[in-house]
Amino acid sequence: MNTLFSPYALKNLEIRNRIVMPPMCMYSTDPSGLAREWHFLHYETRALGGVGLIIVEATAVQSRGRITDRDLGIWSDDHIPGLSEIVKGIKRHGAAAGIQLAHAGRKCTVKSERIIAPSSLGFDPKDPAYSTPAEMTRDDIEEVIADFRQGARRAREAGFDFIEVHGAHGYLLNEFLTPLVNKRSDSYGGTPENRARLVGEVVRAVRQEWSAEKPLALRISARDYVEGGNEPEDLAVLINLVKKEGVDLVHVSSGGVVPDAVIDAFPGFQIPAATLIKERTGLPVLAGGLLSAPRQADEIIRNGRADLIFLGRELLRNPYWAFGAARELKQAADYRPIQYERAYL
Repeated sequence: MNTLFSPYALKNLEIRNRIVMPPMCMYSTDPSGLAREWHFLHYETRALGGVGLIIVEATAVQSRGRITDRDLGIWSDDHIPGLSEIVKGIKRHGAAAGIQLAHAGRKCTVKSERIIAPSSLGFDPKDPAYSTPAEMTRDDIEEVIADFRQGARRAREAGFDFIEVHGAHGYLLNEFLTPLVNKRSDSYGGTPENRARLVGEVVRAVRQEWSAEKPLALRISARDYVEGGNEPEDLAVLINLVKKEGVDLVHVSSGGVVPDAVIDAFPGFQIPAATLIKERTGLPVLAGGLLSAPRQADEIIRNGRADLIFLGRELLRNPYWAFGAARELKQAADYRPIQYERAYL
C-alpha cells in the first residue's frame, strides 16, 4: 500500500516521497526578475526539511506576464544562472526541483506593461491596481506560445527536473479556459475545444524543448465558485482535450478567476475535485488545500484519492513538517540530516 512516504515515479523522475511544496510567490526580486539570496535560502531549506518535490513559484515567461514587479522571471537568458543556483540548493538535499512557467494575463499589476487577456475585461474594476487589458491579437497569442517554449528551454538549461504550466488562479491560460473571462468569437473562444486550444498549443510548444522523458504538469482551477463558471466536470473535459500534447500530471487547485467568488475552504477542500479529475482523465493528480495534519495527508495517499500531496502555508510555517509527519505516522523518512538525528530518538 502506498503511504505519504512511499517514493513516486513520474516519467524519468523518482520523487523520494509524496510531499510537494507548491509554487508560492515570494515577491522578493526587483523588476529584473532575477533570483536573489532569499530564493536560494527559502527553497534549499524546504529541501533540507525532507520535501520530495519543490516547485519554484510562478515564474513569468514574459515581463508582462508578471503578477507584480517583484516576481521571478524566465523571459531572458539572464535569469538562468540564478535559477540554476536554486536548483543546486534543492538537489543538494535530495529533493526534486520543479518550476512553474506562468503568465499573469489580466492580473498583471505592472503599470509599465501592456496588459493582455483573451477579452478586454478587467479583473477588478474597483481595484486601481488592475488595468483593463487589451484583447489578444493572433500575434500576441503566437508570442505567448513562443515565450512559453523559450521558458521551457531555459528551465532545462537551469537543470530543473519538472515543469508545471500554470493554468489556474485566474491567470492567462485559466482566462482562456473559463467562460467567465473568455468572450472571444474566434477559434480560441466559445466551445470547450476552442477554450482549451491555447493550453494545448502551449503544452505542445513546451514539449518541443522539454524531453518526452521528463515530467510535465498542468495546474488548473477545478472550480470558479461563480454561476456560469467551470466546475470539476468541465475541467475534466478540457484536460482530456489537451492531455495528448504531453501532460503527465494535473495539479488541482481552485478559484482565482473573479474577485467576488465565495470559497468554502477547509482542510482538504480540493481533494474531491482532484479525485474526480483523476478518475475522468486517467492522469495522476497532485492535490491539497489547507492540509496540515499528517494523518489526513497519509489517508489521501493510502486510499488513492491523489498521487501526491501539496502543502503550501504549512511549509511556510514549518519547513521541517515532513520530519514531524514521519515521526507521528511511524513511517521511515527517506531522508533526514544526520545532524538532526537526536530529534528522532
